Amino acid sequence: MIPDKAFEMNGNPSRWVRRFAPLIAPGGRVLDLACGSGRHSLFLAAEGFRVEAVDRDAAAIAALAPLEPRVSARVADIEGGPWPYYGHVFDAVVVTNYLFRPLLPLIMNALDLNGVLIYETFMVGNERFGKPSNPAFLLRQGELLDVLRPKLNVVAFEQGEVELPRPAVVQRICAVRGLPRSLPEPPPFVAA
Repeated sequence: MIPDKAFEMNGNPSRWVRRFAPLIAPGGRVLDLACGSGRHSLFLAAEGFRVEAVDRDAAAIAALAPLEPRVSARVADIEGGPWPYYGHVFDAVVVTNYLFRPLLPLIMNALDLNGVLIYETFMVGNERFGKPSNPAFLLRQGELLDVLRPKLNVVAFEQGEVELPRPAVVQRICAVRGLPRSLPEPPPFVAA
């Protein structure tokens, strides 16, 4: 089992995203893919990054756009329409609670040299707890490692069951195109 509170779905930024955001070049450009309501876009903008937030939900994007000047919000159907980021590179790409396998090569190509990919979503086993339960939206055991390791340097990888904020089975990875910057030392573990 992986640490419970690392997987957030309650409007707060994911602890996985917060943990690896310091690897992103200061003031860097970040793509928040399938951003939903923009919880990570707003967090990353507050950390000083310039964020391109994209989602197909026009209402969510419309609500996000005026909240933060460092967030550029775009409505796009990244599954059914053309990939809007051909020729663009980012210092980081953040993807949470979303999986569309045909985009994985495009996501990797959107990373600039030393760009950071922070990815966290559901995996097989989650069907025991509810949605998503369709295998098309569930990663297989070690899938992100298998897909990303040949092209990116893996900084951290976890997979397994979490209890909070609700029971789920997740997989997450942080990987870099090139060499990662140093992370600050994590706070000491304190048993509750």
